[in-house]
Amino acid sequence: VVALLLAVPPYLKTYGVFLVAKWLVFVIATMGLNLTIGYAGQKSLGHAAFFGIGAYTVAILLKAGVSFWLGLPLAVLGCFAVGLGLGFPALRVQTIYLAFATLGFNTALWLVMRNEEWLTGGTFGINNIARPSLFGLDLGGNLAYYYFILGVTVIMGALLWKLLTSPWGKAFTALRDNPIRAESLGINIQAYTLLSFAIGAVYAGIAGALFASLVQFIEPAPFTVGASIMMYLMVVVGGAGYFFGPLLGSAVGVLLPEWLRFAQG
Repeated sequence: VVALLLAVPPYLKTYGVFLVAKWLVFVIATMGLNLTIGYAGQKSLGHAAFFGIGAYTVAILLKAGVSFWLGLPLAVLGCFAVGLGLGFPALRVQTIYLAFATLGFNTALWLVMRNEEWLTGGTFGINNIARPSLFGLDLGGNLAYYYFILGVTVIMGALLWKLLTSPWGKAFTALRDNPIRAESLGINIQAYTLLSFAIGAVYAGIAGALFASLVQFIEPAPFTVGASIMMYLMVVVGGAGYFFGPLLGSAVGVLLPEWLRFAQG
């Protein structure tokens, strides 16, 4: 798959490169959601909110003259902190009630994005979002930025694989399969519940930061509850708890609608 993603894009048109890059962004985002839902067994319909936090943090800081490479870790820290906070309802409610709690969080954050024009630009959004440079290499071109996103996707996938094959990963799956049994074996289920949301949020934040520079314009529409539900469906379609599920699920959610444009009627 990586060999194909390296070799094919130079032969695609500009929109084709953009589309594959967008797919990879959603692969990163749904990797995090797959950890929360598929491996830790939590229900979340607020993932697009973290996607938006990452995007808006980088966009606002870039407009303020701050480097992308400073904005990205700040977005990661912000998503991690908010993800921890969102995990607390999971300590008290589960299943559909937890899903509604996260849905409410997404709605509240979307209202902030839409109404606080002094910060987010409201429905007018933020435009002319710059793309970064890396070791003196300009990533402003579509193909160069695509390869950068591909590299980040591979790194994030490798980190997730390492996490899932570690004792932490076994603890997450134990939390999903039987929380009472996991706790009886000495696993701190409260801590792992919070971490499942926080780490998932970090992946969404990184994806959002990449998305902001990819499209170079953001406004509240991509971060609605509907977007969270679509990400949830991507995880389900790809196979919740299956490592390569985000590749397939994101392809169905991002690429397939483009290929089926001829059938819209």
